[in-house]
Amino acid sequence: MAIAQLDSYRPLTHPVHIVLLVSTLPLFLGAFLNDWAYSASYQTQWINFASWLIAGALVFLGTALVWTVIDALRSDAPRGRATWIFVGLIVTTFVVGFINALVHAKEAGATMPAGLVLSVITLILAAASIWHGFAGPRTGEAK
Repeated sequence: MAIAQLDSYRPLTHPVHIVLLVSTLPLFLGAFLNDWAYSASYQTQWINFASWLIAGALVFLGTALVWTVIDALRSDAPRGRATWIFVGLIVTTFVVGFINALVHAKEAGATMPAGLVLSVITLILAAASIWHGFAGPRTGEAK
């Protein structure tokens, strides 16, 4: 009997966690675009939109963070360096996103340029987290 060695894709976390994490990307992107619109027009409503988008993204990101940490700490889950890098990226994204939310809670004129810079950093971190979550280690499982 021959055993075939297959190179299979194994995501770092459950697909529901990835869906929650991917849901943050358009919200952080929208917050960045609203900050950019505010920096061009100085219409206060753009900062309000960005603030709400960041809050929504943090809800999704916080849920994904909790489930990812629980998934990483389970006894049957393989815990490698890639898993902890993934958890670290999500934690970093959440912390920077939370700081971004606090900056956006200030008066509209006081949010620039820090709000725009933090929105860019949060967007890049969210994209890196999603990329790392999908780029899970390949395991050679016998089928």
